[in-house]
Amino acid sequence: MSTNKELLEIRESETPRGVGIQTAVFADKARNAELWDVEGNRYIDLAAGIAVLNTGHNHPRVVAAVQAQLERFSHTCFQVAPYDVYVQLAQRLNKVAPGDTPKKTIFLTTGAEAVENAVKIARSYTGRSGIIAFSGAFHGRTMMGMALTGKVVPYKVGFGPFPAEVFHVPYPIEYHGVTANDSLNALQTLFKSDVEPSRIAAMIIEPVQGEGGFYPAPAGFLQALRALCDEHGIVLIIDEIQTGFGRTGTLFASEQAGVEPDLMPVAKSLAGGFPLSGVVGKAEIMDSVAPGGLGGTYGGSALGCAAGLAVLDVIEDEDLCAKSLAIGKQIRAWAEALQAENNCIGHIRTTGAMAAIELVKEGVADSPDADLARAIAAHAVEGGVILLTCGVRGNVIRFLPPLTIEPELLAEALEVVAGTISKLTAEARKAS
Repeated sequence: MSTNKELLEIRESETPRGVGIQTAVFADKARNAELWDVEGNRYIDLAAGIAVLNTGHNHPRVVAAVQAQLERFSHTCFQVAPYDVYVQLAQRLNKVAPGDTPKKTIFLTTGAEAVENAVKIARSYTGRSGIIAFSGAFHGRTMMGMALTGKVVPYKVGFGPFPAEVFHVPYPIEYHGVTANDSLNALQTLFKSDVEPSRIAAMIIEPVQGEGGFYPAPAGFLQALRALCDEHGIVLIIDEIQTGFGRTGTLFASEQAGVEPDLMPVAKSLAGGFPLSGVVGKAEIMDSVAPGGLGGTYGGSALGCAAGLAVLDVIEDEDLCAKSLAIGKQIRAWAEALQAENNCIGHIRTTGAMAAIELVKEGVADSPDADLARAIAAHAVEGGVILLTCGVRGNVIRFLPPLTIEPELLAEALEVVAGTISKLTAEARKAS
């Protein structure tokens, strides 16, 4: 069996450096919230495949559902020979999506593909072309996805020009002095100085920013966007790709604001680790596209749809939304205790189990410490914990454990992270 070092050498010689990797350990097997590398080392996974594994690695019910589907068939292409699990999963998502308006759902493969299709549908429905997105947003790596994304490095640098008529306004982040009113005023300025509302097809927003730093949008702000879109006939796209399927304590984060999206891209934890995404939207809007205008060869994979049905069962039967809230409380209590001892933690954010600590120098919000964030993630791996960083300034540690993680296992991981932070900050003080 190859070692991590041997596989890393192959990775460096055979795959492009543009595909960055977070760790230099190569996975061999995984169960629930634990992962073992090819050398037999064990890790507690607080990344969950970037929020893909809300039901944990290889949940038995998801595995069983995929195995049963594989015995029937793996692929026909839904547009050629449709199949039951696609329409059954669509039916279930239409019922649980926020709001009372009748819904329809299309399935695709990736989150970026879901965003692309949401934009297509919005433009078809409105006959308009402009799209409004927010600073710090992440909506994918395709050309339209990059245009919508509000973070240059590493996602946009060197890849332009991007599709036209995409406009960005500030996302409300009170920790950095941007209030909801500031963002709403920026929208009004945009309408006066750059583009009239009648040219805007859609506005797209993450209810909690992912790559941008795990900042939650205030409920009142989302409600104001809903009213503004209704006033001007703009389609409101709420991107629930990272926030969906129980991650924030409700099935979808927009539920917490009492806001019904017009279109809702979903992906990541939808299928428990199998490639599947979708757009859930109001039926009238979804039906604005003519037959043949939507689809894709692998869109709505039979295996992915079978997994998605099992994922919804697990979320309901194991009450993962409640477990998400409990995880968030556990992380917040840990982080607040650590913050009292160390002023490198400037801000703590927990929206259910979508949790983050923002690292700064000497407790100053405008002094981000990206170097410390990178060092913590690197040293945590050595201690047996997989972590991710994020944020426009690269100074945020994010916590995305499976919602099925045991409290004792999470506590073990957090103890490693706390020890890592204390060690690194003590070394920094000694060096200075």
